[in-house]
Amino acid sequence: MKRQAQASKILSKEDVLQLFNRHERQWAALPDSDELFWHNFPWPVWKTPKDPEDLTSTHIGAYVLSQFYPCDKSKSSKDRIKDHIRRWHPDRFETKYLPKVREEDKEKVKEGAGVVARVLNEMLDVMYLCSFFHHVL
Repeated sequence: MKRQAQASKILSKEDVLQLFNRHERQWAALPDSDELFWHNFPWPVWKTPKDPEDLTSTHIGAYVLSQFYPCDKSKSSKDRIKDHIRRWHPDRFETKYLPKVREEDKEKVKEGAGVVARVLNEMLDVMYLCSFFHHVL
């Protein structure tokens, strides 16, 4: 019961900013890590996922497009999505981080990163379609 209450808890602006800061520290620590686990990755969702099924387009979209996202305010939503795509792109991710993931977590991390990359690319496609139709209409 308590766990359900925590899972559905609405995050305050401070909670969101703390999470973004923690995720940036996690990204900064990844290159220096010798061995990585599922929980070492700053998955772009509000609640720490247990497995790839927890990485939904709704959750990833809410995170990436958050009004509290700490970035240069001149950056568009499209730019933010592109920044995340660069981090999660399979070619880069699988070369840079996957070799460091312990064997037991490797498939799970690869699948999770793939889900994130697909969702981000779908978000970007939707942005382009919306802007295309906006100009056409």
